Amino acid sequence: MGFWQRLQEYRDREAGLRWEGTFRDYLELVRRKPWICQLAHSRIYRMILSAGVEEVNGRRRYSFFTRELFGLEEVIEKLVEEYLRPAAEGLEVRKRILLLVGPVGGGKSTLVNLLKRGLEEYSRTEEGAVYAIKGCPMHEEPLHLIPPPLRPEFEREFGVRIEGDLCPLCRLRLETEFGGRIEEVPVERIFFSEKKRVGIGTFAPSDPKSQDIAELTGSIDFSTITHYGAESDPRAYCFDGELNVANRGIMEFMEMLKCDERFLWNLIFLAQEGNFKAGRFALIYADEMIIGHSNETEYKAFVANRRNEALLSRMIVLRVPYNLRVSEEIKIYEKLLRQSQFGGVHLAPHALRVAAMFSVLSRLKESHRQGVDLVKKMRLYDGEEVEGFTPADVEELRAEHPDEGMSGVDPRYVINRLCVALAASEGECLTALEVLRSLKEGLDQHPSITPEERERILSLISLVRREYDELVKRDVQRALLASFESAAQALFERYVDNLRAYCQGIKRRDLLSGEEISPEEDFMRSLELQIGIGETAKRSFREEIFFRLSAYARQGKSFSYRDHEGLREAVEKKLLADLREMLRLTLSSSEQGRLEEVKERLIRLYGYCPHCAREAIRYVGSNLCT
Repeated sequence: MGFWQRLQEYRDREAGLRWEGTFRDYLELVRRKPWICQLAHSRIYRMILSAGVEEVNGRRRYSFFTRELFGLEEVIEKLVEEYLRPAAEGLEVRKRILLLVGPVGGGKSTLVNLLKRGLEEYSRTEEGAVYAIKGCPMHEEPLHLIPPPLRPEFEREFGVRIEGDLCPLCRLRLETEFGGRIEEVPVERIFFSEKKRVGIGTFAPSDPKSQDIAELTGSIDFSTITHYGAESDPRAYCFDGELNVANRGIMEFMEMLKCDERFLWNLIFLAQEGNFKAGRFALIYADEMIIGHSNETEYKAFVANRRNEALLSRMIVLRVPYNLRVSEEIKIYEKLLRQSQFGGVHLAPHALRVAAMFSVLSRLKESHRQGVDLVKKMRLYDGEEVEGFTPADVEELRAEHPDEGMSGVDPRYVINRLCVALAASEGECLTALEVLRSLKEGLDQHPSITPEERERILSLISLVRREYDELVKRDVQRALLASFESAAQALFERYVDNLRAYCQGIKRRDLLSGEEISPEEDFMRSLELQIGIGETAKRSFREEIFFRLSAYARQGKSFSYRDHEGLREAVEKKLLADLREMLRLTLSSSEQGRLEEVKERLIRLYGYCPHCAREAIRYVGSNLCT
């Protein structure tokens, strides 16, 4: 199919979406599709649900956000369940301004943009169709044409509740153009668009001395006053303020708390009563979700000012902290890099992981709990199993510092340094060590990092370096042993065979001779000592694994060495310890043939390229196997 044919199909689809008719025709649509006249909060809530919802680890995950936002599942769940859902049901929450508060680069603007872009797309679907009085600058809900005395009867017949009144211009047109005959008023389908200023308004603060309130509420068209005779004539007024155009959709306030007070005062009536004051008119009805965002410093200053109490009481504050999970942070960088021009540069394994570990560690706070350091905390938060800790322990750790994630290194700094490193890589490959070097070198250019904070961050880079050492050493060692997985599984099965005999107090049968023999205590201890299981703790450790084996068997599931974090670590450490001498010999100059085999396996099995595979082998050989 050629481009011009696709273009014609696009035009045909656009034409097929359009609809025009009279108010009488619109009522027939309402009878068949009552959802087309829903209010703004309800429309946004239905839009999010229409993308799909799934339960993950007891938490609802909304597919609408999953492609762009990572590590903010709890924030999103609060947004939908504690704000949008009750607001969609018409409860008092819809009369509140939603304020997103969080550190720079935490995802506040991305969240709002998702809602705005989503509404634009949703209004082009059958389920999200929106209709308005044709020619109305505020995209008026046509049901506002029905006189208030007749609304109870209409609601009984159609099952639709009407809220709101006509804007001044539509009220005048109804009287002068149509003589009160509401059935003849033209109605059209509209499509939300921020660029065309339909259903989506955006306000950004600037110099209070030069910024005019007309940006929010519209202004008088002085060129028409001589024609219409008065400023109070709706035809002499431009209903083009952001609050006007956002009717039926979303009103975004960028850096809301930096706005001059007189701009925020308009929100008091709009939030509570759904009305705002403009020109020499009575209060104008507007149906819109008001959402602002601000940083923590501005918010604290705003709260401290007692003059803001009236507005604060009409706000619902949703904190948006930095992501605290390494796996989700990696997704953030992957998304940002996909939008860049460095698609041809190979990213070595662990390159983004070390950047993510660095970011997350900078956001974590030290725990008061004994035996918990920042690295363990990072792993627990990322869902990894750490010996001696349960999910309940993770919740306790989170409760220690409710403001955790509200400070630290932001993703923008990291992505800037990644881009610097990518540009310096000359199109070959970006390794994890180059990423760490770039992150370290950029600290002097970071304007908000104090000397004390710089020392703390440098220590975190050292922590990440040690974590990387273990990761790359494991890769090289695994590549050295081609059958690592099968060898690990065989080691595991041997341990489990002995463990069953030990826990059941029976003999095990030798596979070769068929004789009954006692459990191999020395072998079992050699494995358990790899993870520090002492003599007094061995029985409880073995019984825990035995119970896990029994539970899997009852469920008809097979149990692998990867299904228990402690056992997985013990098996791998035991196997890799046995390989250490082999690795040292292989990385010597006399074993070049085997070196090529290791490099080939790193490329084929673990995502390395020839350059970073060579560098990994050299690094492990020179630094970690001496």
